[in-house]
Amino acid sequence: MIRDADKLEALKAEVHAWVRGVAHPNEDRVAELNEVSADIVSDMAKRGYFGWSIPEEYGGLGLTTEELVTLAFELSQCAVAFRARVGTNTGIGSEALVADGTEDQKRRFLPELASGRATGCFALTEPNAGSEATAVETTARREGDQYVLNGKKCYITNAPIADLFTVIARTDPNTPGARGLSAFVVERGVKGLSTSDPYQMMGQAGSPVGEVYLEECRVPAENLIGGREGEGFRTAMRVLNKQRIHLAALCTGPAIRMFDLAFSHAESRKQFGQPIVEFQLVAALLADCQTEIHAARALVLETARARDRGDDIALQASICKYFASEMCGRVADRAVQVFGGAGYVADHSPIERYYRDVRLFRLYEGTSQIHQLNITRQTLRRRAA
Repeated sequence: MIRDADKLEALKAEVHAWVRGVAHPNEDRVAELNEVSADIVSDMAKRGYFGWSIPEEYGGLGLTTEELVTLAFELSQCAVAFRARVGTNTGIGSEALVADGTEDQKRRFLPELASGRATGCFALTEPNAGSEATAVETTARREGDQYVLNGKKCYITNAPIADLFTVIARTDPNTPGARGLSAFVVERGVKGLSTSDPYQMMGQAGSPVGEVYLEECRVPAENLIGGREGEGFRTAMRVLNKQRIHLAALCTGPAIRMFDLAFSHAESRKQFGQPIVEFQLVAALLADCQTEIHAARALVLETARARDRGDDIALQASICKYFASEMCGRVADRAVQVFGGAGYVADHSPIERYYRDVRLFRLYEGTSQIHQLNITRQTLRRRAA
């Protein structure tokens, strides 16, 4: 749902210009420093990028799902680190509070996230709870007006720099699976909370990912999201269903960028006396990229509109994330092929970096294989209804 087409178009144009004027010239700098520098973070904060999907009454822009993905298509047409720096705040790091937080929790935490004064993260994954998200072993026991959390989270985007952690923990040790889980906001600086250094990763330089350690970590009972135990898995699924649509858009943007680079290279690179874009096999690679990008974009927009209508989008969200992430991987591979040797050499083009960066898309927010299973399971459920 688009509420004001002119306003959205102006925002889209601003982001488009920012990506080309600020992000692209700084991609090498981010990769070298392995961080998005403070001046760029400050600039993004001033532009409101941290609060896109946070409601206006808490300092954000209150974008609908369709508006959010429209801007995400633009912001993600650069190195992944830029959108990852703001993405947890405007997505997975704030959505639990937006969806299920109490009014007090929203007023306490959302303005900090929307302004960029605080960085959020979503701490669900554990060494033994990845694809099987209900296998969470982190515990939260009630002691008076506090909960005491113990456990370890891993592969958490922005954990090393986060100020606010949405933590999924087991409040009922006697209830296995989803029903015994609850969600908490844990603030940096609380005794018993610590984080690791960023992992050394295959790609996505400048996007810190690490571990969260909870050792007798005491959290005020008022930080139990929604104020009710046993709702944590439901909250997590609400977060992930929206985030999967958002992430599908964030997979489509890099594919657009890689296609543009590959097409420009094919127009300028000459062999046998003609641009290689005129060779049928090269043209076929480019045509396949363009076709799949358009298909992903249409799928994401359709699903975003369905969510805005209030439809059950569990099936469509999985389809979006599965198709867009796999599509992006195929586009990356074809782009390297179009560039030839130059696509494999970091000194010659950014394609080599993009190729490594986008590989992670097929793993987080549910692996492609988990989404294949979920798509079939959701289809069976609907057919039986």
